[in-house]
Amino acid sequence: MILLDYPFVSDFLIETIVENNFEVIATPEAKKLTEGKPIRWISEQDAASKLRNNENELVYTNSENSISWIQKNAQGTKFPKHIDLFKNKVKFRELVKDAFPDYFYMGVPFEGLKSLDVSGFKFPLIIKPAVGFFSIAVYKVDGLEEWEETLAKIEKDISRTQSLYPKEVLGNTDFIIEEYIKGEEYAFDCYFDENGSPVILNILHHVFISEKDVSDRVYSSSQEIIESLYQPLMDFLQDIGKRVDLRNFPLHIEIRVDSEGKIIPIEVNPMRFGGWCTTADLTWFGYGINSYAYFLNNQKPDWEAIFKTRKDKIYSLVLLDNPLGYKPEEVEAFDFEKLLRDFENPLHVRKIKFDKFGVFGFLFTETSKGNEQELEKILHSDLKAYVKIRETAD
Repeated sequence: MILLDYPFVSDFLIETIVENNFEVIATPEAKKLTEGKPIRWISEQDAASKLRNNENELVYTNSENSISWIQKNAQGTKFPKHIDLFKNKVKFRELVKDAFPDYFYMGVPFEGLKSLDVSGFKFPLIIKPAVGFFSIAVYKVDGLEEWEETLAKIEKDISRTQSLYPKEVLGNTDFIIEEYIKGEEYAFDCYFDENGSPVILNILHHVFISEKDVSDRVYSSSQEIIESLYQPLMDFLQDIGKRVDLRNFPLHIEIRVDSEGKIIPIEVNPMRFGGWCTTADLTWFGYGINSYAYFLNNQKPDWEAIFKTRKDKIYSLVLLDNPLGYKPEEVEAFDFEKLLRDFENPLHVRKIKFDKFGVFGFLFTETSKGNEQELEKILHSDLKAYVKIRETAD
């Protein structure tokens, strides 16, 4: 079954649902998002009954907004327990702490941040919501002198975004403070099959401008990236599987790899792949792997065959965010055509309502090795060249 919710469902996901005749839970949100499409519906009552009668029922959600539906309708099953375990970063750290005995982390209620004595903490550190999404209220603090300024930024972020996402998606009652891990950051989509074996669907390098950068601007995948991390990540997933009995369960995971090659998890997002239909759609555009169908049909990628036709190619997801902090009323338009001209082989552009979500869209693109400068350029861009500012009357 598929559980659809806002903020976004891609055309590709809807096409996948129709072509494969996948069941969709008939929530009001799902009906609105797929209006006019020939969907095979299952009532909310029947879907809830299926989940309670079969804990290994295949369920995919496109959005963390749907977490509240699972928690309400699947009480007494594995689903709410797994969601809570993985979604809450403090609880997940507790799960794996014996594998990382020297790793510092601390859960703190939001209201306790101002009175917290951090003078003895080892900097740099990361502070973020224990339950969070989309790099909202995530900050790297390099020293004690930045602490008060960071708390002020967090208060502003929470105030600005709390109306956009349900509390299950962006919880602002608890925060986690943890040590900063030096190394490269990666994100990957995977699932545990009916036998509890992990299946990796893609691996992406999350590229940053600097150590201070916590944005989501560029994620890139390639044969080199996947082959270098495939077995270490399989070992990591098998360890997770020993701690939690995961079957027919999809995950989107973010990790860091330190200078010694050790994998340290950042967060694990349950029951979905990358938010906003991003990483799963990129996997299709780049590698021809339909992650949604692979999970629901229990399929595994044949990476050797896939790479034969995609040598020396890099597939990237670019978030067109708002680094200059434009207000919706200031922006007349975003020049997507100009953006596309700046890339070798754009695969797909996704336009988002800036006035509602605060980002302009997403770009999916293919880059030949040797032409990485186009990715470096967009990584450092403030996007001003593509934003048309509304003229104000004198």
